[in-house]
Amino acid sequence: MAKTAPEGLITALDVGSSKVSALIAQKGDNGELVVLGTGQRESRGVKRGYVADMHATEIAIREAVEQAERIAGTNIEDVWVSFSAGGLISDIVKLEADLGGHRVEQGDIDELLKAGRDAIDPQGKMVLHAQPTRYTVDGLAGVKRPLGLHADRLGVDVHVVSTDGSPVRNLDLCVRSAHLEVRSIIAAPVATGLACLTDEERELGVALVEIGAAVTNVSVFIQGVLAGLASIPMGSADITDDIASAFGTPRSWAERTKCFHGSANLSPRDNHEMIDVVLAIPDDSVEGPRITKAALNSVIRQRLERMMAEIQKELRKLGFQDPIGRQIVLTGGGAELKGVADYAQQSLGCAVRVGRPKGLTGLPEAHSGPAFATLAGLARFAAADPIDLRSLEPSHQLVTKRSPTALFWRLWQAFQLNY
Repeated sequence: MAKTAPEGLITALDVGSSKVSALIAQKGDNGELVVLGTGQRESRGVKRGYVADMHATEIAIREAVEQAERIAGTNIEDVWVSFSAGGLISDIVKLEADLGGHRVEQGDIDELLKAGRDAIDPQGKMVLHAQPTRYTVDGLAGVKRPLGLHADRLGVDVHVVSTDGSPVRNLDLCVRSAHLEVRSIIAAPVATGLACLTDEERELGVALVEIGAAVTNVSVFIQGVLAGLASIPMGSADITDDIASAFGTPRSWAERTKCFHGSANLSPRDNHEMIDVVLAIPDDSVEGPRITKAALNSVIRQRLERMMAEIQKELRKLGFQDPIGRQIVLTGGGAELKGVADYAQQSLGCAVRVGRPKGLTGLPEAHSGPAFATLAGLARFAAADPIDLRSLEPSHQLVTKRSPTALFWRLWQAFQLNY
């Protein structure tokens, strides 16, 4: 039987369009994260990052978590969940308070953060993150620990990520239907950035391109924080579908062939290497056709050309235009395609590398590729336990009094529900 969950246990759950994966890690006294167990199941109920079949998604979540529990030898009760659908909005809210020159005390910081909580205006969206990123002291930006400094003015930059509420609620309901508590739902680019990017890269400026199965997330980090993001409804599964359509094959064969023979680069040898095609409707009386590797890679490159054009368009909108000294990090399952980094570098005109998860001890080889960067980043996000302004009490000056009529109405509603 599985043991009771020990202290410091963290469970990450990545619900994607092609797979649902879970990771259980133990946080040590020195902050080290040790992986105890992982699980993975095919995702059948998620389309383009959105829950389309709640029952199928719930089953995949339950089976992935149960697999991780068996390997870890423990039961878990709550999870940190990723959200990777489109519609994510990243914004920076800036606040400043007058201190009159005295030393910054913890109470000053607390009041400033509470004011920051009240200043957030999601405009009908659901807030996923509201975190202080850095402080300013008398206009000097980039102060991480203002406590104890003398200041006339103390400011803070609050990073807010919001999105449409209904897709998040659907994901939350699927997880809770699998008898798991949701600790928090994290925007996938925030988690992936923690897993793949160095602090220096985030400071200097870097673009993170996560090519998932059905969604490609493009995010830009500047001065250490996520400055902007966009989602493209296109991913590596579209390459698979193109192959299946072009050669009349099942998707399963197209996926395997893409992984084993496919490449984003062309070679003269590709014209001579032949691949046996499995037809979508097998016919024993007819010998299956054969294609060259060049024909396969030509189909792959056509989709990549469209994808890179969309990525370039979003990077321009996000202000990531100057190729000098800038770097793009590719991650997600699509980053495992052979030669994709070289192809992206030629297409986008920037230095490109493939980002793989780091910072976890004992991560299995099968889960150490770019396809599992979000999963590892969720665990690191949870271990860091960042401040979220939504958990703070409202500031005193903005607390409103409730009318006796409203109080009576809530009591009457509670009476009707319970009796």
